[in-house]
Amino acid sequence: MCLLLAGATAAHAQVKTAPARPAQDDAPAEAAARTAQADKVRVLLVADFETTLSSPTTARISRLGVSMGLPFAAGQTLISFDCEEQQARLVMAKAELVGAQETLDARVRMQGLDQASAVEVAIAAAAVSKARGQVDLNDAQVGQCTIKAPWAGRIAKVHIKSFMSVTPGQPLLDLVKFGPLRLKLNLPSRLVAKVAKGTTFSVAIDETGRSYEARVNAVNSRVDPVSQTVEIEAVLAKAYPDLLPGMSGIASLTSLR
Repeated sequence: MCLLLAGATAAHAQVKTAPARPAQDDAPAEAAARTAQADKVRVLLVADFETTLSSPTTARISRLGVSMGLPFAAGQTLISFDCEEQQARLVMAKAELVGAQETLDARVRMQGLDQASAVEVAIAAAAVSKARGQVDLNDAQVGQCTIKAPWAGRIAKVHIKSFMSVTPGQPLLDLVKFGPLRLKLNLPSRLVAKVAKGTTFSVAIDETGRSYEARVNAVNSRVDPVSQTVEIEAVLAKAYPDLLPGMSGIASLTSLR
């Protein structure tokens, strides 16, 4: 009797149990979730322009007026070198130029009195040209005694120290230019037809927790065949003081679908 009651109870439970929802009913939701996830791609903030200044000469640093993170203006002197030798050579070259010019003037006057030949005048003129070239060379070397900022920006890295001797080509400073930052991202190739120069989208930066408007500035002319993405370069709508190169975030491309 107990066995019969247990069997009847199990059969009744099977009848009352609602059938499970077919697995295929979840397919549209999962596909939508995957699409939404694919429409959010990582972005990297980079400076509009950055460069590394290197030493143009062999010299000793006499003054280093910058430090990491310090802002600077266009044309501001960043580094000064000890160039007493170059300046002395410039003075000597100028003196030689004066002497060569006096010799040329004398030869020209003597030629007018038939006391100097045309060859002598030509040789004196060549000496003047050589002396003038030497002045220009030494003047250029003295001009390398100071490193000036090519544009307004901020110091990213300092490779040298005060009173340190440097050689030509040695890195001195890493500079980052002021201005709106650029963004690098790889867009899914299925969306490339919806993107053109000037297309706007939103980007959320991890470090600040805020969203910013960006505008597409350039689209690569080739799709990567492996990742099926195309490289996009964008620029922020304006300069934001709380953003720094190297920050990253997520670009929302839902509006492009």
